[in-house]
Amino acid sequence: MPRLRLGVVLPVPEPAAAEIDGVRRALGDDALGRIPSHLTLVPPVNVPAERLEDAEALLSAVAAASAPIPATLGPPATFWPVTPVVYLTLGAAAETAVTAIREAVFQPPLRRKLTFSFIPHVTLADEVEEDRIGPAVRALADYTHSVVFDRITLLQEGEGRRWTPRFEAVLGGAWVVGRGGLPLDLSVSPLTAPNDPAVRARLGLPPGLVITARRQSAPVGLAEVRLDPAGPGGPDEERMAWLTELFVHPSERGTGVGSHLLAAAVARAQSDLGADGLAWRDDPAAAGLAGFLRHRGFEEAGAGPVLVRR
Repeated sequence: MPRLRLGVVLPVPEPAAAEIDGVRRALGDDALGRIPSHLTLVPPVNVPAERLEDAEALLSAVAAASAPIPATLGPPATFWPVTPVVYLTLGAAAETAVTAIREAVFQPPLRRKLTFSFIPHVTLADEVEEDRIGPAVRALADYTHSVVFDRITLLQEGEGRRWTPRFEAVLGGAWVVGRGGLPLDLSVSPLTAPNDPAVRARLGLPPGLVITARRQSAPVGLAEVRLDPAGPGGPDEERMAWLTELFVHPSERGTGVGSHLLAAAVARAQSDLGADGLAWRDDPAAAGLAGFLRHRGFEEAGAGPVLVRR
């Protein structure tokens, strides 16, 4: 089974990227010209080619649920003596926003084991000689640059260890996914009873949402999510949402619609409903859905026919 070497980043926008590349050149960054200036969300990970659509669907859903991130890059710092890296720091507010996006995208099929804890940063140079690290950080002590991270990019490694964009999703932008053929439009609306979320609250019904997939305005799929009405019993207990419906029109099955709807359901259950995870209770009438969910990161949860993805 072929595998793709992928990574997920927030690319540094122009003109900041060109200026930062100049600093990278001055520091002798070996990756200059092979890897664009970026903030890493997911370091290199091997993903089966058949899971590429799942990865793209996940990034689309997370981007749609996130806003662009203003950030001040700098001043420089270093991870030495752990690793000989010189990098640009981020402000506290930007760190919080970036970390939230990173946690959302760090899911199957992009999840992997890590050597170091996640610290948001933009690398200036790796493998810097020890005697150059201190002087470089001091010389650049006043260097800062204001940017706005506005997209998530999926990079793929090619010949010569060169990384190029494979897929991009705009933060908070129009939620249109797919390249080639007819685009797939995804929209999210509150679960209503009958037509007003306040009615659900008054009746004591849990909040929820409906995600609809359309091609050329014609509906082709739907996912429905409801927050667990019991809620957490304590501060350390998980707050789960339930996937109560996932349906794709027979003419669209096998085209990735289900993967996009599921990724959107996971992301929006977290961002819109405040859920820690998404659960599904096995239904014999939903032939094949259990296998579909397991293939996309859902796992058995305790006793009973329940699958969960956190």
